[in-house]
Amino acid sequence: MTYCVGLCLKDGLVFLSDTRTNAGVDQIGTFRKMTLFQEKDRFFTLMSAGNLAITQAVKEILLQGQLLNGKNLWTAENTHDAAVVIGDAIKQVYERDHRALEKAGIDFNCNLIFGGQVKGERPRLFNIYSAGNFIEATPETCYFQIGESKYGKPILDRVLNFNTSLNLATKCALISMDSTLNSNISVGLPLDLLVYEKNSLKANKLVTMDESNPYFQMIHQLWGEKLRAAFNSISEPSWSGANKSSAISAPAKKMGAVPINRQPAKSKIKVAPPIAKKPVKKTSAKVKAK
Repeated sequence: MTYCVGLCLKDGLVFLSDTRTNAGVDQIGTFRKMTLFQEKDRFFTLMSAGNLAITQAVKEILLQGQLLNGKNLWTAENTHDAAVVIGDAIKQVYERDHRALEKAGIDFNCNLIFGGQVKGERPRLFNIYSAGNFIEATPETCYFQIGESKYGKPILDRVLNFNTSLNLATKCALISMDSTLNSNISVGLPLDLLVYEKNSLKANKLVTMDESNPYFQMIHQLWGEKLRAAFNSISEPSWSGANKSSAISAPAKKMGAVPINRQPAKSKIKVAPPIAKKPVKKTSAKVKAK
């Protein structure tokens, strides 16, 4: 398993990925999930989750610059066309490998986050699926997650929006990752972090973070402390109703109380006793001697 998150904001893009892969608790490896593609007029970032052999095959096709329907990442006119190229690369790997995978009982599992900018357009972000189709981030839905996403989602939903600054978004993404690391052993350090500033077409803010990174150490320590402090600052429920602001037994407006099914009363109908059977008399037959 893995966890990757990509953010598309008014000032640029944020990408964050872990590096752990595992095929069981005793088969854990470290592989980069983030790949960068840079030219004078374009800058792209790709993050991957799913079957490692499949995602590596897709990345190799892209790195080699194979033409897919006449295009590759270096000749695509815009970021949307570049996402189409990646989808075509996934389809090519599927056509080559899916029969062998089916025979082995293995699903074709490949999820990608792809984003960047071609000179003259705005930064864009895409979530590309195993079928090669994709969706694009919007100001209303400005982030994508792949891999083990559920633990890191709450902080993104509560804090993030399209107008969030890149620094604040970076902090939010790292807290999202720390929450995931704390709850799932299949996600692990080191982390690859890229903060892409709009129109730069360069990786000016790119870092690999491990447990010795001072900022991530601070995030890990303070986030836990602040969560506990916030939890302790919330009033406990008041069952007596003495404290109206924390009264928990107030009646619901749309539904009444939960009914309690009591034991039914004993029936007063008298049941007649069973009729006694008359004993059967035994008769002995006389046997005549011959």
